[in-house]
Amino acid sequence: MSKPLEGVRIVELATFIAAASAGRFMADLGADVIKIESAKGDPLRHTAPSEGRPLDMYENTTWDLENANKRCISLNMKDPVGKEAFFKLLDTADVLITNWRVQALQRAGLDYETLKVRYPKLVYAICTGYGEYGPDKDLPGFDFTAFFARGGYFDSLRQRGTVPFNGVPGLGDHNVGMNLAAGILAALYQAKTKGVGEKVETSLFESAVYNMGMMVQASNYEGIAQQYPIDVRHGATPFNAAWRTKDDRFIQTCMPDYNTYYKKFIAAIGREDLVDNEDYFPILTCQAKGLVTEVYDIVMEQFQKKTVEEWRPILEAADIPFALCQNWIEIRNDKQAEANNCFYDMKYSNGNTRRLVRLPVKFQEMGVPEYNAGPLIGEQGPEILKELGYDDAQIQEMQEKGTLFVWKDERK
Repeated sequence: MSKPLEGVRIVELATFIAAASAGRFMADLGADVIKIESAKGDPLRHTAPSEGRPLDMYENTTWDLENANKRCISLNMKDPVGKEAFFKLLDTADVLITNWRVQALQRAGLDYETLKVRYPKLVYAICTGYGEYGPDKDLPGFDFTAFFARGGYFDSLRQRGTVPFNGVPGLGDHNVGMNLAAGILAALYQAKTKGVGEKVETSLFESAVYNMGMMVQASNYEGIAQQYPIDVRHGATPFNAAWRTKDDRFIQTCMPDYNTYYKKFIAAIGREDLVDNEDYFPILTCQAKGLVTEVYDIVMEQFQKKTVEEWRPILEAADIPFALCQNWIEIRNDKQAEANNCFYDMKYSNGNTRRLVRLPVKFQEMGVPEYNAGPLIGEQGPEILKELGYDDAQIQEMQEKGTLFVWKDERK
């Protein structure tokens, strides 16, 4: 079957993760996604040491996660010849994705207001740190700062009295990238059916605010939402917690409606004597008597008597929503993830095979998309320029002047 976005061309003028992950999604769906880079390349190419990986341009798992199935051209946009080549490329595009700061886009004449005059059908997609308006619109934004810190994760989602949890890159970015992709697809549908372009914008901060929406709204009222960060023992309900097992692992349960689950859960953990306890049930009584912490401690004591493998059949038989808190190695070997095509085993040119992660949205008729490694800097530059009408002599001259950069594989 054909891919949904075959025939769509997307120009990606973006660095790092959030905007690039939107482009990756489009590439998986068949769009011709052309990434524009400088000769130095996207800084994301060089993040391996902070992730505990070897710094190797030929085996760059993070780069591939965000940029698989794309093509790349490296242009010096400050050179008029390079700028002209960029506009010739944009002449053929349906979508522009960027995460450049607004001031930089304006200086380069690439802001939406300027481009929509020349390209009235173009879908202009921009991802920022804090949004395009307000006093902090020009601040640099990463997911650690704009998403996790300002968006409430680091301060709220920690045990009271402790430091914020250890963040890892990509969590906020991927969320924002999929939000941006959703907006792009809606705008692209309009462009194709009505001939009308649109500007699509989202940001790390705005996405975090939306994600935290339930508790941000709950903070309108006096209650638990105004008390975060909390000690989990003092939460509103004791059943949405992680329990330490005999083998020093953690099992997370989720029973947002305490009253529905109380009797079968308390029986499943071996405290049948408490099933009809009128102090612990229903939840409003438990809260009014200040016994939520007591129930929490009872459950924790019980969980420490058995291992994960002993608890698993018990919880499954009682139909309790639970999951083992897995580490990344366990995720990489998770049979459930394998069964749902979450992974691709990439064989790199150096002979190593590494397990990579696929995007989470699947299309049955299209099938599982191919997984082509992300391009080297400017790898497809000459072929892209030829598609735009440049001849070999012009391409050679652009390379000699430094307007066009093409990565040379020194291993050959």
